[in-house]
Amino acid sequence: MIPTLIISFIILLLISVPISITLATVTAIALYFHASVPLLVIPQQLFNALDNFVMLAVPFFILAGAIMTEGSIARRLINVMNVFVGRIRGGGAVTSVIACMFFAALSGSSPATVVAIGSVMIPALTKSGYDEKFSIGLLTSAGSLGIVIPPSIPMIFYCLVMNVSVAELFMAGILPGFLIGGLFIGYTIYMARKHNWKDRRVYTFKEGLKIIKDGIWGLLLPVIVLGGIYTGIFTPTEAAAISVVYALFVEVVIHREMTFAKLKKALVESAVLSACLLFILSCAMTFIWLLTAEQIPMRVAEFTVGFAKNWWLFLLLVNILFLIMGSVMDDVSAMIILSPLFFETLRRFNIDLVHYGIVMVLVIEFGFLTPPFGLNLFVTMGITKKNLVEVSKAVLPFLVLLLIALFFISYIPAISLYLPTKFLR
Repeated sequence: MIPTLIISFIILLLISVPISITLATVTAIALYFHASVPLLVIPQQLFNALDNFVMLAVPFFILAGAIMTEGSIARRLINVMNVFVGRIRGGGAVTSVIACMFFAALSGSSPATVVAIGSVMIPALTKSGYDEKFSIGLLTSAGSLGIVIPPSIPMIFYCLVMNVSVAELFMAGILPGFLIGGLFIGYTIYMARKHNWKDRRVYTFKEGLKIIKDGIWGLLLPVIVLGGIYTGIFTPTEAAAISVVYALFVEVVIHREMTFAKLKKALVESAVLSACLLFILSCAMTFIWLLTAEQIPMRVAEFTVGFAKNWWLFLLLVNILFLIMGSVMDDVSAMIILSPLFFETLRRFNIDLVHYGIVMVLVIEFGFLTPPFGLNLFVTMGITKKNLVEVSKAVLPFLVLLLIALFFISYIPAISLYLPTKFLR
C-alpha cells in the first residue's frame, strides 16, 4: 500500500491537483486496490472529521479577523502603539511590529494581520524615510506572528489532528511570539540607528490620552478572549464566537465605521476561506484515518528511531523535512498530513506534543514567507504592487531571525512549555 500512496500522491501533486482533492483521491485509490473496505467509508470519514465542536472556532476566528480588517480597530491600535513607542529612534517601525503582535492576538490569522497593519504602515514608513525594501520585509514578516501568538488557526488544526489541548497550545505560543517580536524589534532599532531613520512622534499627555481612549475597545479584546480561555470561563470555541460578537459590536455600535458593504465583504471572504480550510482539514483527517488503520505511523517511528538516535537529531530532521515540503505544498497542509505520522516517534523520544506543536507552527511561519506557497508574500504583493522576487528578497533578513528563533525554541523546550506547565498542568 505504501508505494501506491507515495506514487499516486507525487503524481497528483506534479499535475497541480489541489491538495484537498489529492488527499481524498489517494485515500480512495489505496482503499480500492489494497483494502476490502467499501469506498462509502470516505464520505463517512469526511463527515466525521468535521463533526467536532472545536472545529467551530475556525470560521469564527476567521470572521472576527475579517471584521476587524475591514473596520477601524487596526488603525486605532497603530495609533495607540505610536503613543508608547513612537518617540524612540525607529519608533514607526517598532510600532508596526507591536501592532502586528497585538492584532495577531485579535485575529488569529497571519494574512489578515498583514492586510490590516501592512496596508497602513508600509506606505507610512516609506513616506517617513524608511527604506521601502525594509518596510515591506518588516511588515510581511511581522504579520506572520498571527499564527504564533494566540489565538491561532493553525494551532487549532494541530490540536485537532494530534488531540492536544487548545488552551495549552495557545498559552505555549505566547513566549515564542514575544521572542520573535523582540528579535524583530531589536533588528529594527539597529537598522534605524545604522541608517539614521528619524521618525519620532511625541504626543502631549492630552493627545495620548485621547488616542488610548479611542483604541481601548480594541485593546480589551485579547484580554477578554484569552483571559476567558485561561480562566476557564469559556472554551476556545466559545471565545471565538465571543470575539465575532465583540468585534461586530465595537465596529458597528461604538466606532460606527462598518458599512453594510464592508460587512458583506467580510462575510463573503471569511465564508470562502473557512470552507476551503475546513475541506482541506476533512480530507486530511480522512487520509490520516487510513494511515492509522494501516499502522503506517508505527513503521515510520521504527525507521526514524533507527536513523535518528536522539530527540534533537529527530527535531532537526523534521524541521528540514517540513522546510522541503513547503516547496511542494502549503505548510499548514504539510503539518496536518505529516504530524500524525510522527506521533509514535514523539512518544518514544518523550517529546512533549505541545512543544512539538509550537515547533511546527514556527516552521509554518517560514512557509508563509517563502515561495511558492508563501501566502503573506502574495498578500504583500497585492498591497504594494511589487513582484514575488522583490517581496521575497525583502523578507530574507527576517527569515534569518526566524531561523535563530526556531533553533532556540526547538532545543529549549522551556520557552514554549513554561507557561502551560505553570498555569494549566
